[in-house]
Amino acid sequence: MKARLWQFFFLFYAFASIENIFAEESKKNIKDIKEQNIMSVLYQQTAAERMAGSLQTFKLAKQAIDKALADPSWSALPGQNTRDKKPAIIVDVDETVLDNTAYEARMILNGTSYPEGWIRWCKEAVATEVPGAKDFLNYAALKGITIFYVTNRVFQLKEATKKNLSNLGIPWDQAKDTILMRGENNWDSDKGPRRALVGSEYRVLIMVGDNLGDFVDAKENNLIASKRKNIVKDYTDYWGVKWFMLQNVAYGDWEGALYNFDYSLSPEEVHKTRIKSLDPQGN
Repeated sequence: MKARLWQFFFLFYAFASIENIFAEESKKNIKDIKEQNIMSVLYQQTAAERMAGSLQTFKLAKQAIDKALADPSWSALPGQNTRDKKPAIIVDVDETVLDNTAYEARMILNGTSYPEGWIRWCKEAVATEVPGAKDFLNYAALKGITIFYVTNRVFQLKEATKKNLSNLGIPWDQAKDTILMRGENNWDSDKGPRRALVGSEYRVLIMVGDNLGDFVDAKENNLIASKRKNIVKDYTDYWGVKWFMLQNVAYGDWEGALYNFDYSLSPEEVHKTRIKSLDPQGN
């Protein structure tokens, strides 16, 4: 009986040890894959070039506002009926208005991956301003333009998002619901329906974002990398005129396109796909 008891304890601790080894190995793999983002996050956080590009983008968008207001037919929504509609702009939130690269840095240092820690980070409401965003948005507000924030933050973060914007002195309309979030009204990550909702009542002058999906519907965004580039070409007349893209080299659907938007891949599979996607010939 005693021998069987010792055998049980031996097997129990053996299995527990094996589970711990696999858990530690899995955590190491996640940390290794996140550490591949170090240079991207450092660029977002420290590069003067990133700051210059952001300020440049918002300066051009600010100039476009005056042109848009002067032309009643002007719209950033292809095919929109602009007659008798009040002016509005549509902007993304994360990495367009609010800079969350501190969260990206935490993931690298802690060996974690999204979405772990994301809700907690957002509720801290300490994200900084993307350079140039505040000046651009205050200019739009002074012109009497309604600002719509179309974000894929979950709706449970609405109050935290409002607090973060307010902490930075970034305007949002407290008289009407202009922060449109994923999960509200059965909205999923496709921003098309939310843009259409805004366009049903407002003439959309400008759109600003850091991801192709901030401008086009999911059916044009959720494609392989080469096809996404072709979509960009289809809207050549909009870029820098009515649509303004900020550079986000830390994350985005550009990365998802490499994996065919399969976010169930293991860290090893992600790494292999990244290596396979490199083009040493520059084609």
